[in-house]
Amino acid sequence: MSLRSLAHPIVQLAYDPGVQPAAGGLPGLDVLKKVVDSISLFGIIAVVGALCVSGVVWAWGHHSGSHGAEAKGKQGALVSTGCALLIGAANGIVLFASTLGAQVH
Repeated sequence: MSLRSLAHPIVQLAYDPGVQPAAGGLPGLDVLKKVVDSISLFGIIAVVGALCVSGVVWAWGHHSGSHGAEAKGKQGALVSTGCALLIGAANGIVLFASTLGAQVH
């Protein structure tokens, strides 16, 4: 068995298929972007509502002496803030990961 015959499967693994993301490659891309934008807007509105409710629960728990409600209000505020951060940064996170992944050779 020669070295060349052993290297042949390795060359097969390193084959570059040449696939690149292309804007406008499929019909309906604009519609899909609008749907994702609308889902993002819906998520932001839901997070604002959740943050308001969490603030009310936090304040009610604090003023009524209910430490459980106060803790749940704080937890809700932190989760809402984290969700808002993820929704706002989603495009940047995906772009960062895609750029990082494109550098792998």
